[in-house]
Amino acid sequence: MARRLNIDGDGQGDLAGHGGEQRAVFVYQIEAYRYWERELARSDFTLGQFGENFTIAGMPDDEVCIGDRYGIGGALFEVTQPRVTCYRVGIRLAEPRMPALLYEHHRPGFYFRVLEEGEIESGDEIVKVADGPEHMTVAQASALLYLPGHPVRELERALRIPAFSPGWQGSFRALLEQERSGTAAGNRGLAPDVGPPPAWPGFRALVVRRSVRESNSVVSLYLAPPDGGPLAAGLPGQFVTLRLQPQPQAPPVVRSFSLSGAPESDDYRISVKREPGGVASTYLCDRVRGGDTLQVSAPRGAFTLQAQAGPIVLLGAGVGATPLLAMLHALAATGDSRPVWWLYGARSGAEHPFAAESRAALQSLPHGRAFIAYSKPTAVDRLGIDYDVSGHLSIAVLEQLDVPREADFYLCGPAEFMGNFSTGFAAWGVAANRIHTEIFGPGPSLTPGIAGVARVPVHAPSRSAGTGPRVSFARSGLAVRWDSAFNSLLELAEACDVPVRWSCRTGVCHTCECGMFSGTVKYQPQPLDAPAAGDVLICCSQPMDDVVLDL
Repeated sequence: MARRLNIDGDGQGDLAGHGGEQRAVFVYQIEAYRYWERELARSDFTLGQFGENFTIAGMPDDEVCIGDRYGIGGALFEVTQPRVTCYRVGIRLAEPRMPALLYEHHRPGFYFRVLEEGEIESGDEIVKVADGPEHMTVAQASALLYLPGHPVRELERALRIPAFSPGWQGSFRALLEQERSGTAAGNRGLAPDVGPPPAWPGFRALVVRRSVRESNSVVSLYLAPPDGGPLAAGLPGQFVTLRLQPQPQAPPVVRSFSLSGAPESDDYRISVKREPGGVASTYLCDRVRGGDTLQVSAPRGAFTLQAQAGPIVLLGAGVGATPLLAMLHALAATGDSRPVWWLYGARSGAEHPFAAESRAALQSLPHGRAFIAYSKPTAVDRLGIDYDVSGHLSIAVLEQLDVPREADFYLCGPAEFMGNFSTGFAAWGVAANRIHTEIFGPGPSLTPGIAGVARVPVHAPSRSAGTGPRVSFARSGLAVRWDSAFNSLLELAEACDVPVRWSCRTGVCHTCECGMFSGTVKYQPQPLDAPAAGDVLICCSQPMDDVVLDL
């Protein structure tokens, strides 16, 4: 029985990456089996080995079109998209390259949506009952997303096909926007969160113009070129990475900090919270002075103001104010007429950086509003003047303030703060595409189909130390030597329990794409489409020299 979400008795095991109405039934051709038998010199395949629900005769990927409709038995089906790339097909075939080979050889297979439920059986004739609009074949659609070259005319054509799943439509829209803007930023259809290319590779020397204490625990450093020359402006919300040498005989320490100043300034301002036991933050707050030189990367990151109309909510806590403050300055510089909310939480006035600065910026906004929460105000903190409520920011507070759900929300703060709001926004009904977050430290992992385990602190690999290039995981604060026993940077990261994201593990899907601040890599296998400038696909790359990764 073909049901709306699957075939009775033949459901999907990993519903996070597979299944759903648009991917109810996966179809693969017996002719493709014969092709792979010849290509891989094998004769041991069994039906269903490519993960399909239906093994069919005929209907090749270069003839079947997205939106075509077929009757089989008592059910009616519609073609919605090519196969979703996945590492499991490599396991099932004992061929790790298989996820890439399917797309490289234009034989991915495709999914059906069940328009009318009904009984089907082996031997049923497949009857085409309607042609899809635009006549874009499965092979053409697959190549348009996964292979190099994304012509505007073909992307526009794809977006005129309503049968495409929402995910594929979103990918094509991202690619179309990229192609029209002329920005060379990798494949935004596969890696939508990649920011613009960095202004320079690696690290360059910047001098500390001055150091300013913003609160009991936060110090700002103003960085500029030693020769007083121009400095590429960072987008509001982006960050820079510093390579520091607190101890002359010890390996360098790599840490990232958001830019907190006005975007059009002639210097970079970073604001550092002194953490107990923090090697980098202690060094920057206690030992770095005006005139000192630091090694600094170009600004990076996709946590930036989006070009969407409507209200803006800048929601932060602690030192999470830093990227939001840069956004506030950018909005104030243009006198933005949209409603702008500055919602901030601190422990007390002594731990409230940028209080006067944020108030002054809000005065330049015709519809700017602020609300400040202190979790533990002191006797010198004035309710109604320094802060508005004793406690923490929450969804309940947003409701009381009548903050609109249709706003764009930009969040940055401690892990508990971020977790509470992420959960709260979902229950409150805020659309996922309206929520923009920046996380200090490693981001959430994505390991499809792998059983969840308790997160442990990052560490050097348990095996003996390697002797290859140094690999620095900037967000995790870990640097280890490369060991050629690993097949990829991804495998090294996994051995160190560094949080990672991946799906295909062969350079197809770009889920693993991350920033590479410095260094060079080689690819084995070669990715089907190159990552953005300044980025790396860790699933299929090995370091050629010392590398610094945004992980």
